[in-house]
Amino acid sequence: MSAQEFSKQRAVDIAVGGHYSIANWYDPQGNRREYACRTSRISPFRMMVSVPVVGKVGDRVTSYFGDFGKLDGLISDTVAGGFLLELAITKGKREQLASKLIWLEKKRQDPTICDVRAQSRIIPAQPQSSLVLADGTTLGCFVIDYSVSGAAVSADLQPKIGMPLAVGACVGRVVRHFREGFAVKFVERQNRDIIERLIARPAALPSRRDAISATRAPASNMPPPAAKPAASFDQANVFFI
Repeated sequence: MSAQEFSKQRAVDIAVGGHYSIANWYDPQGNRREYACRTSRISPFRMMVSVPVVGKVGDRVTSYFGDFGKLDGLISDTVAGGFLLELAITKGKREQLASKLIWLEKKRQDPTICDVRAQSRIIPAQPQSSLVLADGTTLGCFVIDYSVSGAAVSADLQPKIGMPLAVGACVGRVVRHFREGFAVKFVERQNRDIIERLIARPAALPSRRDAISATRAPASNMPPPAAKPAASFDQANVFFI
């Protein structure tokens, strides 16, 4: 099934964060690579997922979502920054997923649920963005969430702690690694009213296994340098079918 066909089927438009891996995709140390992801539309049979690394039609994917648990499947279609996953789950698991989706939809519509933290983490409406390295190299990435002081990012890149880079136009340094990616602390506190526009600047690069990784690809294979950001790197009821 294509993503366009799925858009016409009954499903829930809901964003749920998780992580995934693609069969036979490994890092230089031989470990299976895991990336962050987020659903955008889901039914008990298939789901559209926003991702930093798309893969190709036919690839087997293992995903995990805190709300749904483990969901395996095959990529049946790809779009810019995402893929359609045909779920390979049992009938019982499918029924559980349908019940969970109905509950999540009701929860999403409950206005009493809110985040009361002083610097709440914000889930971007458009998670696809770009990393700009100090030498001008660009690489597509997926913004998991962000605040005015930093962002959590997933990409086909494992930068060193302390490495300067920009997420979109927000300059910062890598301060922490986690399983699906890394955290960036911005050099300057960002304006809450415009930060999402600054972050949401996708790179014009394919999100595939052969995407250029500056940490392990020869310079001759790198894409042409992109313009650096303004700040300097020197600054430290649902039914389904």
